[in-house]
Amino acid sequence: MATFTATSPNNDQFPFELVRPDLEKVETAIRAQVRDFDSAVEPYIAYICNTSGKRIRPALAILIGGAVGEVTEDHRKIGVILELIHMATLVHDDIIDGAIARRSMPTANAKWGNALAVLLGDALFSHALTLATDFNSIDICRKVGQAAREVCQGEIIQTQRRFDLTLSKEDYFRVIEMKTGALFAAATGLAAAVSGLDENAEKTLASYGMKLGTAYQIYDDCLDLVGSEEIVGKTLGTDLAKGKLTLPILNLLEAASEEQRQKINNRILEQKEIDLPDLVGPGAYDLALEGAVGTALELLEGCRQDLDVLVSSEYKDALLQITYFLENLLQQSRK
Repeated sequence: MATFTATSPNNDQFPFELVRPDLEKVETAIRAQVRDFDSAVEPYIAYICNTSGKRIRPALAILIGGAVGEVTEDHRKIGVILELIHMATLVHDDIIDGAIARRSMPTANAKWGNALAVLLGDALFSHALTLATDFNSIDICRKVGQAAREVCQGEIIQTQRRFDLTLSKEDYFRVIEMKTGALFAAATGLAAAVSGLDENAEKTLASYGMKLGTAYQIYDDCLDLVGSEEIVGKTLGTDLAKGKLTLPILNLLEAASEEQRQKINNRILEQKEIDLPDLVGPGAYDLALEGAVGTALELLEGCRQDLDVLVSSEYKDALLQITYFLENLLQQSRK
């Protein structure tokens, strides 16, 4: 994420520092999984693992484990499985978007071409699903499979609806809940499940993850418009060019005059460069971003309410701190 620190009532450290030792074990476990691939494939998988990873999903699973009693090997294993699925989605995303950089390094598709990159993403998906069978639990396997399916369906629908000017906000939220929210929700929900929490508590903590993931995707969508590739370290400005109608754009189209909307629509369909502030005016452009940020902030407030199911602990504080950290990132995207 970014390098500054959030302001919140409990702000002694970066939210993931509490679980840094466990995240290091996750890294070790991921490297061990790399070695499970054929020696001809292993270098490619190792490269992907080294170019993708804030390890948000493993951190969430570990924090939930600590917040409800004890961090176990099962929580770390959930993190490894979901991170492998996430990495697979990034590989496929980069192919679809034609992205050439991630974490300031060439993407798999830029380095080796789309054909090999597709197969590498498939290999990561299948390996993650195989790992889920280590739990010897049909319920865990089913939930991991469902989360993977949701991500894939979200990507399919998003790709299907590119350049679709009839896309509604309801459609947009459905897509980002599937493509991003699902893995966040799986991390927090599955962590609760392996800790033995009842169904209601598991659903509440999965809801925290879903809201957090959705807010994070809105931030990422704003970042695509206002971020700096040098700072972020990945290819930006691809959403509108590739026909993705994100929340800031939907807000802008909703508030634009008929003439402005037609101009924007035509530019999108013709895949021409679009200077949105110039087309609609800086004020309208800023309001569209502001509305997207406001929506994300509401989701983060809902996250904090979901955490009421947990007793006070340093792990709960860290889960709260994540929401404040993301809030600060969102506030920065307003500038």
